Amino acid sequence: MRILVITEKPSVAMSIAKVLGAGNKKDGYYEGEKYVVSWCLGHLIQMADPSAYDKRYAKWKLEDLPIIPCEYKYEVSKATRKQFTILKTWMHKEDIKMVVNACDAGREGELIFRHVYEMSKCRKNVKRLWISSMEDSAIEKGFKNLKDETEYEDLYHSGLARSKADWLVGINMSRLYSLLYNQNYSIGRVQTPTLAMIVTREEEIKNFQKEKYYTVEIKSKDFTLSSERIDHLEEAQQLRKQIPKGITLDEVIRKIKITKPNKLYDLTTLQREANKYFGYHAKQTLDYLQSLYEKKMITYPRTDSQYLTEDMKDFVMKLLQTIENDFEIDIENYNSIFNSSKVSDHHAIVPTLNSLRSNLSEIPESEKKVYELIKRRLFMACSKNLIEEITKITYECNKVPFTASGKVVLQEGFHIYLKDFNLNQEKGNKLPTLKERDYFDVVNVDIREKYTQPKKAYTENTLLRAMELAGSEEIEKGVEIERKGLGTPATRAGIIENLISKELIQREKKNLIPTAKGICLINVVSDFLKSPKTTAIWEMKLFKIKKGEYSEEKFLKEIEKEIISHITRGKKADV
Repeated sequence: MRILVITEKPSVAMSIAKVLGAGNKKDGYYEGEKYVVSWCLGHLIQMADPSAYDKRYAKWKLEDLPIIPCEYKYEVSKATRKQFTILKTWMHKEDIKMVVNACDAGREGELIFRHVYEMSKCRKNVKRLWISSMEDSAIEKGFKNLKDETEYEDLYHSGLARSKADWLVGINMSRLYSLLYNQNYSIGRVQTPTLAMIVTREEEIKNFQKEKYYTVEIKSKDFTLSSERIDHLEEAQQLRKQIPKGITLDEVIRKIKITKPNKLYDLTTLQREANKYFGYHAKQTLDYLQSLYEKKMITYPRTDSQYLTEDMKDFVMKLLQTIENDFEIDIENYNSIFNSSKVSDHHAIVPTLNSLRSNLSEIPESEKKVYELIKRRLFMACSKNLIEEITKITYECNKVPFTASGKVVLQEGFHIYLKDFNLNQEKGNKLPTLKERDYFDVVNVDIREKYTQPKKAYTENTLLRAMELAGSEEIEKGVEIERKGLGTPATRAGIIENLISKELIQREKKNLIPTAKGICLINVVSDFLKSPKTTAIWEMKLFKIKKGEYSEEKFLKEIEKEIISHITRGKKADV
């Protein structure tokens, strides 16, 4: 008798098969004496098109809305039908005594497996593999501690509720607005609020009215003191006349600034920095990470955590010492990266021990840059703090303060690992050694004309951050959620690419700019569909479903009620 192991991706199946001794590679699976390991290729099963419920839904008509099934239908994706047949065949073989769900540890991974299991009409006992790393040791430990699949029933219903709700919104609202405005619009619970942020930013930039202002600058031999903003030229000219030929400092403040290193990378933070420093699109970075993961050079990349679990301390210590023998660990910062309570599905992205045996010259330059970024981030997180001495000097004339600031790096700390990427902060001015009541000759006094600046257009770096934070203010205190912001770390890149493919936004160099079509959509769509508050509310309820404190049925009834209300108003407006 053998065990069938089902993973989400072929690369994961290959890693698990190696550990389990299933080395005989066949078409769509790996086979061994005790185990058969196969994979799902992501969502093998998808929600059926509305036409599967009624043929008249094949055509978009306002009178057919809303489309709310009594029972949801599913179908095998045409592109992956062959792989589904392989899985179904193995599930029903007599020598398979048990099935192991080894799909990704999270809501979507649970949903992917359950759909395949149910569509195959399999009734065999199921165990759950729950791991966050593809290191051989992590796989071995996971198989020694398999869980009962029944423990994840509420997690499954959370994923099911999410998928049904997104289907309801996408199908009904896309048809409603397309029919009302005679335009092929694509509406989504995540993509539409994301588009709204881009449109709002563009409107702010276009409507921005620049304002002129002035500063007065006092130049000495060694430094320049600047006034605050002055709105009127006459006032600045009057102030300039009052500056004497010599000045005495009124105040000198010195402070020691200690900056701790950032935590490890989650996917979104890594995508942001790869865009900022290398110009990589979020989708490109995800592709590079997936390739590195399949090469076993990094841990699982689709993570929203910047922490590692407590049981990884020995592994990380070995990793650091293997990469760099004389690496000096700051024990406080090192210990701070381990927090099991802040790791849900997957821990932060770090290099693997296997990567140290890899030949970096054999991988593409793009992947090498991303790998180096991950490796440096690990060193930074475990290094000493950056320590700077910040000096601020002040001179006051006619109750108007003039200031200058400078800084000196006392301990470079983790910043040493940024130099090769040119990621170090801009160096501040180094002021001479000064004290209060020091006297200086004034070399010149200038009036500088300046203008207020508009906000900048979103880049993928800044948009990903905005998506990550969107709706955070709506989360109730003390209420946990599985996913914060718009989308997940794994889907945000796809959301951006989808908005581009639907011609709702476009890239202009690094900037993301809305198209006329995208602007029109946001101008007509209701707040319910373009506000990140909707996602925040959903996620709070989905987390409660996961915890067994809320029902899938109640959640969907609320969504259905909202959709019916919008369609009713839309039909009345069309009359």
